[in-house]
Amino acid sequence: MVVAYGICALYLITAFITDLRSMRIPNVLTMSATGIGIVYHSIMNGWDGLLFSLKGLGAGFVILLLMYFIGAVGAGDVKLFGGIGAWTGFWFTVQSVLYSVLFAGVIGLFILLWRRETVKRIGRLVSGILGVVVFKRMRSWQSNQEEQLRFPFMLAVLPGVVSAYIVLQM
Repeated sequence: MVVAYGICALYLITAFITDLRSMRIPNVLTMSATGIGIVYHSIMNGWDGLLFSLKGLGAGFVILLLMYFIGAVGAGDVKLFGGIGAWTGFWFTVQSVLYSVLFAGVIGLFILLWRRETVKRIGRLVSGILGVVVFKRMRSWQSNQEEQLRFPFMLAVLPGVVSAYIVLQM
């Protein structure tokens, strides 16, 4: 498993650099890492390795796909976590997602405090939720989605994955 985590670390560092530079994670990176992860585990552990890799791929992809549908992450992030899952399996991937989301929340809060937009954004969020819940209108929610705070998710993913790894080693 050390080799798999090492290769996954190289994958994450490459994705981190490209995401910071362009706010994109290229398909050639995510798809090749995913495919190689599946092949690696299949060769090393046969059908059990294939199943391990596919469960991780599915977990990362499905969880991030749900986050993509609500506008929280980009499509590259969805494929990125599919690749993480193909290398590290189901449980590590789920833990990585959870830690990454926590780090994203902290980063977002710091950005809002830095820009002094916190109160204004909380007001818009409450207004949007009330518009959907009370008035059953999605227009309130959709207008707030256009003003979402954006930053490269890899700023949260890298420490999230490192945290999952540290917790796993304990």
